[in-house]
This record gives sequence, C-alpha cells and structure tokens, in this order.
Amino acid sequence: MGEIRNFRPGNPDEPPPHSGMPRRLAAIIVGDIVSYSRLMQADEEGTHARVKRIERDIIQPSIIEHHGSLVKTTGDGFIAIFDSPVEAVRCSIVIQQNLVGRNASIPKHSRLEYRIGVNLGDVIVEPDDIYGDGVNIATRIEGIAEPGQVFISGAIYEQIKHKIVCGYESLGDRKVKNITDPVRVYRVLPDADAVGKTRSRRENALIFLLAITVLMMATGVLWYLLAQPGRIGEQAAAPPTAPVVSPVPQPLPSEAAKQTPQPSPSLASSPSAPTPAPAPSPSATPVREPEMIAIRGGSFAMGSNDDPTERPVHQVTIKPFSIGKYPVTVQEWNECAAAKACGFTATGKDDAPVSNVSWTDAQQYVAWLAQATKKPYRLPSEAEWEYAARGGTQTKYWWGDKLQPGMAGCKDCGELATEQPAKVGSFKPNPFGLYDMGGGIDQWVADCWHRTYQGAPSDGSARTSADCSSHVLRSGSWKNDSRYVRPSNRGGYDTGVRYPTHGFRIALSP
Repeated sequence: MGEIRNFRPGNPDEPPPHSGMPRRLAAIIVGDIVSYSRLMQADEEGTHARVKRIERDIIQPSIIEHHGSLVKTTGDGFIAIFDSPVEAVRCSIVIQQNLVGRNASIPKHSRLEYRIGVNLGDVIVEPDDIYGDGVNIATRIEGIAEPGQVFISGAIYEQIKHKIVCGYESLGDRKVKNITDPVRVYRVLPDADAVGKTRSRRENALIFLLAITVLMMATGVLWYLLAQPGRIGEQAAAPPTAPVVSPVPQPLPSEAAKQTPQPSPSLASSPSAPTPAPAPSPSATPVREPEMIAIRGGSFAMGSNDDPTERPVHQVTIKPFSIGKYPVTVQEWNECAAAKACGFTATGKDDAPVSNVSWTDAQQYVAWLAQATKKPYRLPSEAEWEYAARGGTQTKYWWGDKLQPGMAGCKDCGELATEQPAKVGSFKPNPFGLYDMGGGIDQWVADCWHRTYQGAPSDGSARTSADCSSHVLRSGSWKNDSRYVRPSNRGGYDTGVRYPTHGFRIALSP
C-alpha cells in the first residue's frame, strides 16, 4: 500500500503539516530521581509531595533563573531546554548543590537524589514536548550518571570548557542504547580542584590497600618465626636490652620563627592565626577586624554603555561609609568558623581571599562580626562598591581606558597564573587606597540581582527584597578576562550556592 499523504484542501502542492515541525539546536537537561520506585513503595503520598516541593522550590526556579524552559515533568524526573549550554550546566550544578542542602537533615535511605544528563543536539520542538537524538542522548547520559552528579556530553564540554569555573573528569567514550556512535562523557565537578582531589583519593586508597597487604605479610612472617621451637628458645635466652630512644630535636627559637608562616605586609599588624583548639566565645578573645578605609560621600555616574546589564547610566549620591581595604581573607573567615558562626572552615593561605562562599555565607560572617564588635558591619551596596572601585575616576578602568599589565588579577591581565587567586594586596591600590577592586575574587554585595538599572535608587542604597533568589557579584575573578575587572561590570548568582571564585568584602556604616 502506498503512503497516504494528508494535503491541505485547495492546495495540492502544499507540503504536509508535519514536515514543517520546527527544529533547533538546543542544550537539553534530563534529570530523574534515584530509587524512585523504592521510595514510592515505602511512602507514596509523602514521596509525591516531596517531589512536587522540590520541583516548585528548586527545579523550576533554577531553570527560569538560567533562561531555560521546563518542557515537562515525568513523575520521577524532568526535561528542560536551553539556548545556552553554559546556562544549562550552571542550572544543573545549582539544582544539585541546592539538593545537597535540602537532603542534609534527611536519612540517607530517604533522600531524594537526582542524577542529571546534559547534551547539545538538534531537536524537534512541539508545544508540549521535544524529540530527537539530542533528547535521547541526554536521557542515556542521565541513565549512567551517579546520584547527585551532573554528566555532560562531549558536545556540551566543547562549548563550556573555558567558560565555567569547574573541574571536568573525562569518562571516555560510552556506547549508549539506540545511538549509533559512542558518546564522549564527562563528569562535572563544581570545585575546579576536584579532579586532583578525586585522583588523590584514588591514590590514597591504593596506598592504604598496599599498606594492608604489607602488614598481613609481616604478620605471617612473624607468626612463622614464633612458631619455630628453636627460635623461641633463642629469644628466651637472649638478654633483654633497653630500647634505644632517640631524643626528639626541638627547634631553636629562631628556627621556630622561620617555620612559622609570616603574614603578608598588608596584614603584619594583625595577630597570628587561631589554633585548631576549641574555639572560645567571641567575648573571650579579641576579634580580628578587617582593615577599613573611610570613603567620603559624593556623586558619580553609575553604570556604562558597554553592556546592557550596566544601563542606563544614572547619577547616584553616596553617603560617607567605610569599606574593607582588602577582600575578607581565609584567616579572618576561619576565626568566624572557629567561633562556629560560619558554616565551613576555609582552605588556603591565611592571606588569600576566602573563596567558595555563597551570599548566605557572607551574611553569616557579617552578622558574627557585627555582634562580636558591636559595630554595624554589613555588605556594601552595589552603588557603594562601584563608587569605591572607581576611586573618583570615570574611565573604563580606575587607571585609565586601556588595560595595563600588573594592575589586576585576571586571566589576561598579564601577571597572574590562573590556578588560584593571588594573596590580597598583590596589585596596586586604586586612588582610594583599596586593593583588588577588580579581579582576584568575585565579591558579593547586598543587592538583589536585576538585569538592568531600571528603577535603581539614586541614594546609593541596596535594592533588596524578601524573596530574592539571586544577588549581585562585582569585581570579576582570577578566572575571568579583563572585561570583568571594569568597575561597572556586574553579574548575579544564586543566593545560597557556593562557587569557587566567589568571596566578599565588608562595609561599615558611620
């Protein structure tokens, strides 16, 4: 039987409707819940209600925030479509990191853990669904992903590898069901150092197994020797000897001083870092207050025409305030962690800027410092930050309109490796005496994220709201290029999510 073709009446030459289905290249996220059937069997109504809450509170807002569209939910999962591979992967990371917080207080066997696959491919788009190999590959990648992980295809990796501060672990080519060619798969590691950490864990495991093997062999040899009657008699007849104890050399005072890491000149007036001993209460130990610079009030033109998010340029009047001379350091942050007021202990050198900090984390530090010192410490507003960063100038950078090497810490600024941020104060200060107001570390401010300055206040106050899902970041980081170190540059990120390049500095009201 021949194929039946349904042409539109009155126009026999018009192609059938299905041949005009819109196709597009898109980034596809597919996610589903691990052990969903088991959880439903144990508590059907409760599990269903929890899934719907996660969809409402985490998945749907994250997709919208990252400029994607939720295609559909599938009971135990979801499918979403994005124009940008970068936004698709960022959204996947945010979803997984938010789920970590959601699951923290739940027993492991009861947790709702998602696995996520992301692919870039050509798809057929219909009003309520999407089809094609682009979707199928994302589904297959999701199927081999581990709980709490984001796996991406090689097509996605090629688009994002230099655009997101992540680690990527290649899992090689995988043969997946119903797809002719093997698919290159990568695991996304939000911490850029995580690949090395993963390898270190594997190496440590091998060392541990080797040590166990050697210990078992030594035990066998010892048992064999003790089991020989002649050797036992020889051992009994041997006169006991006192063990030789070598004295433990103690460093001389001068040597001890050499072994103790010295603070940078910018922090030389600060006391030494706290020891890992149980943290005393803030009232028992003086609190290390970050060095502050007083800023006189004034008016300036905020924003630029270099990027749509920096428009419109508008006049702002700033009241006098003080702002941190440097971003908050690892040493300063860890005093808060030792006081059990901040959520984690930071790693890195004492004089490096603290990183991998969420906006919520930064607020914890500010609240602790304000309570411990009885001073009104806070995050600066976006307007205060830009006013301070400009240092009284209106040029593209505070030093002029052209990039100069050695003036800021960024990927193409000429003086800095991109493995980690330089210690605070490594570059020249701006005219207000402030360091690292561009490059080094992204810096949280108090404002909620808005895409433009439409409706922004003219008095320098922060734009805040109770339901703010993302906040503003300023400065750019050592991982960004020079476009990001401009004083007018701005961006936003999810309020409760930590990211390796994010830190902050503090402000103080008069």
